[in-house]
Amino acid sequence: MSDVLLDIRGLSTHLQSAGRLVKAVDDISFTLRKGETFCLVGESGSGKSVTALSVMRLLPETIASHPNGEIIFQGQNILALTETEMQAVRGSRIAMIFQEPMSSLNPVMTIGEQITEALLLHEPELTLEQAEQKALTALTQVQIPNPEQRLRTYPHQLSGGQRQRVMIAMALACEPDLLIADEPTTALDVTVQAEILKLLQSLQRDLGMSMLFITHDFGVVSAMAHSIGVMRYGKLVEVGTCSDVLRAPKHAYTQALLNSLPENLAKPTQVVTVPNDAKASTQPLIDIEHLNVWFPIQKGLFRRTVDYVRAVDDVSLAIYPGQILALVGESGCGKTTLGRALLQLEKPTSGNIRLKNQLLTGLSGRALRPLRKYMQIAFQDPQSSLNPRLLIATTLTEPMKVHGIGENQQQRLELAAELLTSVQLSPDHLWRYPHEFSGGQRQRIGLARALCLNPEFIVCDEITSALDVSVQAEILELLLTIRAQRHLTLLFITHNIGVVEYLSDWTVVMHKGKIVEQGPTATVCQSPKESYTAALLSAVPRLKAFM
Repeated sequence: MSDVLLDIRGLSTHLQSAGRLVKAVDDISFTLRKGETFCLVGESGSGKSVTALSVMRLLPETIASHPNGEIIFQGQNILALTETEMQAVRGSRIAMIFQEPMSSLNPVMTIGEQITEALLLHEPELTLEQAEQKALTALTQVQIPNPEQRLRTYPHQLSGGQRQRVMIAMALACEPDLLIADEPTTALDVTVQAEILKLLQSLQRDLGMSMLFITHDFGVVSAMAHSIGVMRYGKLVEVGTCSDVLRAPKHAYTQALLNSLPENLAKPTQVVTVPNDAKASTQPLIDIEHLNVWFPIQKGLFRRTVDYVRAVDDVSLAIYPGQILALVGESGCGKTTLGRALLQLEKPTSGNIRLKNQLLTGLSGRALRPLRKYMQIAFQDPQSSLNPRLLIATTLTEPMKVHGIGENQQQRLELAAELLTSVQLSPDHLWRYPHEFSGGQRQRIGLARALCLNPEFIVCDEITSALDVSVQAEILELLLTIRAQRHLTLLFITHNIGVVEYLSDWTVVMHKGKIVEQGPTATVCQSPKESYTAALLSAVPRLKAFM
């Protein structure tokens, strides 16, 4: 047992919430050995992050308690240390990086000031010059471009991947023995995620540190873990080596999670593909010709336009009836702008968009209104797109009333109840407010709202990106069912290649506002022609080696 760095024995963490006791972590035990990575996996609310915060003793004592258990780190029980003693452990011996670096970095301090502050706090014997040199060394270690310059920059001047590198540099500056990484790549593009994971593995080898890595992505787990712990409702339901858990999971919950991954779902039988020479004989539902959406860059006292951000740059595309077209690419490539432009929610700079051969570009709001019922959108975050003050009944029936659907309110309510049933919710949910639902249920309500006008075309903008894997599987299967029942056409915007391979018939890859490749999904994903597409696909962490 001499090589065990962290030994968690029967740990329970209880939280007081709204007058009730929540067993956030319930009698869990696992060990982390020196130089190894232990991945904690589970869905939202399973207790993963609370476990990490318990190890760091960062939970407020006013609401958190540990009725039983021990956290043994390097022979000491962390739960028995005083706050002063714990301050000597945090940062210098155990460090933590968080999911969203922008909320962890101080926006009014330069990167250099923030790293040197942490160094001087834990190593007061250092001079300022020595601390600045160590900060520079830390930034160099995490391979951030121009490290000397980055010392003088502020967080908002960096990209998401660079900010995450800064967080890693800050965590590693004091050379800790244990690094806790709480979903550090969830908000990153797949290529940036690949870089960060490779960086963490390289630093772990060089520094000989251990990692407690928290994630819900089994692809990341397969790339990072030596051992895995699967959590559910605060309990650790399965622990084992990476190979054992991924190849032969013993617990039913672990099996269900793995079976919910897009690559393990049963493939849809209905596939709508259109060959390259079919345009002359098949009428597209949506036809886009040389579309541009440019945003002006204005400078100076008189706000003169000096350049443009070419969010969508000379895009031509046809979407055919019944097709599910996946639009993929990294953040900022123009995916969402293109989707919004199709619905005329973003006015194009130039080019044409036709719906069933009717020109949409240039139409006034009044002329567009009767056409909007044919085109709808489901947003990435239903929490922010649903009006919190409206009952679900009102959310669904108001659009019907505007477009003259239903002879009276009673008939519209009956249609709304049928809609909820079609998205596998109870008609009783009509009389609830958005905050009374889970994330997956809100996404179903968002789909119901998109369907309430019986459209022919729906833009789905990253609608599964914030969902747990089991809920994501339910939504994907629901979309295929609805597509078959209503002969819907979908533009599915996503960065998840597994979802693309499962769901879509045709895949379009965007990069810097342009379409760089398109074709049948199987062809694009298995035999990409463009180097950018190949790089995007190769960056995706896969489970195939374990399946």
